Amino acid sequence: MDKKGEIVKNFLWESIRLQALEKRIDRFTLGEGVMPASFKVDHDTSGIKPDFGESAIGRVAPVDSGFWWIILLRAYVKATGDHSFAEMPECQRGMRLILTLCLSDGFDTFPTLLCADGCCMIDRRMGMYGYPLEIQSLFFMALRCANSLLKRDEEGQKVRKQIEERLNALSYHIRTYYWLDHQQLNNIYRYKTEEYSQTAVNKFNVMPDSIPDWLFDWMPMKGGYFIGNVSPARMDFRWFTIGNCVAIMSSLSTPDQSAAIMDLIEKRWDELVGEMPLKVCYPALESRDWQIVTGCDPKNTRWSYHNGGSWPVLLWMLTAASIKTGRPQIARRAIDIMEARLMNDGWPEYYDGKLGRYIGKQARKFQTWSIAGYVVAKQMLHDPTHLMLISLEEDRRLLQPILTRSKSS
Repeated sequence: MDKKGEIVKNFLWESIRLQALEKRIDRFTLGEGVMPASFKVDHDTSGIKPDFGESAIGRVAPVDSGFWWIILLRAYVKATGDHSFAEMPECQRGMRLILTLCLSDGFDTFPTLLCADGCCMIDRRMGMYGYPLEIQSLFFMALRCANSLLKRDEEGQKVRKQIEERLNALSYHIRTYYWLDHQQLNNIYRYKTEEYSQTAVNKFNVMPDSIPDWLFDWMPMKGGYFIGNVSPARMDFRWFTIGNCVAIMSSLSTPDQSAAIMDLIEKRWDELVGEMPLKVCYPALESRDWQIVTGCDPKNTRWSYHNGGSWPVLLWMLTAASIKTGRPQIARRAIDIMEARLMNDGWPEYYDGKLGRYIGKQARKFQTWSIAGYVVAKQMLHDPTHLMLISLEEDRRLLQPILTRSKSS
């Protein structure tokens, strides 16, 4: 955005160089395509030391970092016009390795990616194991970005064919089975169980009694969102900000669904934005649920950190979604709230409390990504053409969901 493409290029190059290193945890070797979750300067050697999960809490390899690398590569090419960099053998091979990890055959009956807990921004145990929305949205966006970046040679065309097939299946699956609005909630509430046939309505055998009590009053008549997770006999009805915003940015959501997501944000402003944008998820796990799901994690207590904490970095995603759906006033309102406090509070990493009123109990200050989230949001609002760097237009070739949904109007 500031015409400093060389910095981004260097980051992309260094990341792809680190990807080529051997990755071992104890006696196990990770897949070639895994990208580092983070890296730091080794002052003894003056080199860079990556972390592929061997140092992470819980020893979980990052799934999202490879997707973000592909998304950033497309943004760099869009901003600079430097197609030659993306066409370099190292970048082409890096993309193919990332996608090979995701597109290889297995025992899956769904097009979504099966993941461990803690494999994305929420990097601690929070009940996101299975098929978390955040990963599926980033997977979809990375597939579309890679489809435009891969060369049309024999190797590239082979991967492109796999991408096209997965995009169709993935978009249909998420748009149909992850979508929740008032009408679909009522449908699930009335589900029959133990349906053994290919024509079953309750395909995942979800028990209606598993719908949490908070959801019935929280779900507005107008609006909707993609729920956090769908797997056999399990639906995670929590709201996850990254997954829903990336769904809008990537056009994983249909135009009607995108509008409904923004409607829900406006209707539930106090819960999702409050006094400091933006809740990473909602609601928080409390009491016995917190004990069982997080393992009594003292950092993820209710309305703190990843358990319902408010993260300023997420502002740029809300801004992108707001501009794309033609509602920049939502972003302006959130930015006004943030500007009243964030700088004076010393740019904290996250905020605690149901409304995001308190600086997080373990939040580090002067966080680069808190500052960056605010700067990117301001620049996009000032010049909406920047949206093209991280936004994809709807692909009308993708299958549309066939189930009836209540639309935003």
